[in-house]
Amino acid sequence: MRVDIVSIFPEYFAPLDLSLIGRARENGTLRLAVHDLRSWTHDVHRTVDDTPYGGGPGMVMRPEPWGEALDALAPDELSPDGHTLPRLLVPSPAGVPFTQAMAHELAAESHLLFACGRYEGIDQRVLDHAATRLRVTEVSLGDYVLFGGEVAVLVILEAVTRLLPGVLGNAGSLDEESHAHGLLEAPMYTKPATWRGHEVPEVLRSGDHGRIARWRRDEALARTAARRPDMMAALPPDSLDKRDVAALDRAGFQLPPGDVAK
Repeated sequence: MRVDIVSIFPEYFAPLDLSLIGRARENGTLRLAVHDLRSWTHDVHRTVDDTPYGGGPGMVMRPEPWGEALDALAPDELSPDGHTLPRLLVPSPAGVPFTQAMAHELAAESHLLFACGRYEGIDQRVLDHAATRLRVTEVSLGDYVLFGGEVAVLVILEAVTRLLPGVLGNAGSLDEESHAHGLLEAPMYTKPATWRGHEVPEVLRSGDHGRIARWRRDEALARTAARRPDMMAALPPDSLDKRDVAALDRAGFQLPPGDVAK
C-alpha cells in the first residue's frame, strides 16, 4: 500500500518509524511518505492560512498550497506504478465516523492520501475541487475536536496497517478482537495464575476449548451490553442464539421485544 501524508508538521509522524508500522515500511508492505504543505507556498513567510470570509474567530487554510499539493501527489494521469488515483482522506470533526469496518475498507485500497487540516480547517473549495476527480472522505475519530488532523492520521494508519497481509505475526488475532464481530473483546489473562490475590478464571485453565469459547462469547456479550448498548442494538437478532440470550439475561440486558433467537 502507498500512503502520502500532507501536513504543516511533518515531524509529527516520527512514530511511524516504530513498532509494526516501522517494520511494514522496512519490508515494503507500506510505502509511506510525509510531505510538508509549506513546500507548495511561494511567499517569504510560507503562508498557509488566512482569515475566514464572513468573519469569525480563527484562521482557515488557504486553497492555493493545498491545490498544488494535491496536483503533485494525485496527478490526473495514472501513477508510474500503474495504480489508480488515491483515495483522499481528510480528518475532520465534521466527517463520517471512523470504524473498524472503514479500516477494513481502507486496507483494501492501493493508495491513500491524507490531508491534515489545522486551525478552522481547509478551505472547502479544496475538497470540492478534489471531489471532481478523486474519492474524498472526511472522517472523524469521535465527537470531539483536536488541534489538527495529525493525531487522527496516526490512529487511522495504525488501524489500517495492522490489517494488511503479513503485518501481524498471527493473523488469527484479528478474529477475536473488539469490533471483529460486532462485540467488544472478552477479558484476557496471562501467567501467573494468581496475582495479588486475583485468580485467572478456572475455565481458562481447564483446557476445554469448547467451554473456553463459550466463556469468551458470554463475557464479550456482557461487556458489550454494559459498555456499548449501541453496539448491542445494532446486532442482527438472528446472530444471537439461546445461550447468547441467556448470557445477556444474566448480565441484566434485555433484548428489544420481537427479537427472536435461533
